[in-house]
Amino acid sequence: MITLIEMGKQAQAAEQQLSQLATVKKNQVLKTMAKQVRQASPEILKANAIDMQNAEKNGVRKVMLDRLQLDKERINSMAEGLEQVAGLADPIGEELKGWTTEAGLDISQVRVPLGVIGMIYEARPNVTVDAAALTFKAGNAVILRGGKEAINSNQALVTALRRGLQTEEVSVDSIQLITDTSHETATALMQLTDYLDVLIPRGSAKFIKMVVDKAKVPVIETGAGNCHVYVDEGADLQMATDIVVNAKTQRPSVCNAMEKLVVNQAVAAKLLPMVAEALKPFNVDLRGDERAKQILPEISSATEADWGTEYNDYIMAIKVVDDLDQAIAHINRYNTKHSEAIITNNYAHSERFTKEIDAAVVYVNASTRFTDGVEFGFGAEIGISTQKLHARGPMGLNEITSTKYVVRGNGQVRK
Repeated sequence: MITLIEMGKQAQAAEQQLSQLATVKKNQVLKTMAKQVRQASPEILKANAIDMQNAEKNGVRKVMLDRLQLDKERINSMAEGLEQVAGLADPIGEELKGWTTEAGLDISQVRVPLGVIGMIYEARPNVTVDAAALTFKAGNAVILRGGKEAINSNQALVTALRRGLQTEEVSVDSIQLITDTSHETATALMQLTDYLDVLIPRGSAKFIKMVVDKAKVPVIETGAGNCHVYVDEGADLQMATDIVVNAKTQRPSVCNAMEKLVVNQAVAAKLLPMVAEALKPFNVDLRGDERAKQILPEISSATEADWGTEYNDYIMAIKVVDDLDQAIAHINRYNTKHSEAIITNNYAHSERFTKEIDAAVVYVNASTRFTDGVEFGFGAEIGISTQKLHARGPMGLNEITSTKYVVRGNGQVRK
């Protein structure tokens, strides 16, 4: 079995080739990879069926199985994602700014690849293709380490992607998959400082914290989403109900799903029964504070632990607050700086919310489920950064580049 050090060396060699590829060539490779993914659909589905069977045997929760499961439509969506990335503007070589100094030096700042990116993620095969597409277009080599639950799916997908690279005579080591899913190998990847330029984890809050704690490679934190929807006084309650149902139930296992409902006391008595009724078909486990339970006595009592928990399930906790000040304070205390929403008809309140809430994405009168690279027009995403350095929010092509300064002179020496 190939060692991580050998993979790192191969990735660095591949990145040298990638950084020099013309845009038209990169786009052609991406389209060929899309073709290979579609052609490999039967093999990918067989591999995924094995993963699904194993996951069910191991008691993986139903909503988490949704992340793992592939079908023809999802595989085609992966291929379409590759094609969409091919259609995006190439960031490499873009001049961000330029000027001339007093010494007559022409200085320009241009985008360049980050280099070799390590991706470590849980049971989501779509991340394999999204990460490969974006890193390739931005001129980076990638070493992928997915969760053990998706190992067969990931192997089938990477085989198809590398077949596309080979067809176009581009180094297959541009995309590599670690097949050893042990914790020891994962830790070794996190500390591969001689070969990785950055590490991007995707998964639960616990998983990301583990990576941050163990990694020696620079990390871009992503993902964990304890997302809130705050319904303000005077809000359109039908709109609020529709948004809550969508944000909670459309796909509860993902990081941009809503976990907490915060309600102004002025509308709580009318809104909460509407929300509870609308959520009944989805069997959502509702938990609430004392004021919420006075309105909905049948729901469970929320504990202190609930306010900070990302459920990734059909569970939602409800907090009733006096006013906007309390809502902002509660959300900023417990959120994971991912996505937060306010439902309001008050412009001044919406402006305060957007300015004072500390999160990567803040919504006014819209579902948190839109925090997504495709929905933002990025073609795909490599993750949703919840930190403040380098990148924040959905990470597309620009967020996986760096810059360098190019200085042109005509013989200047410094005095």
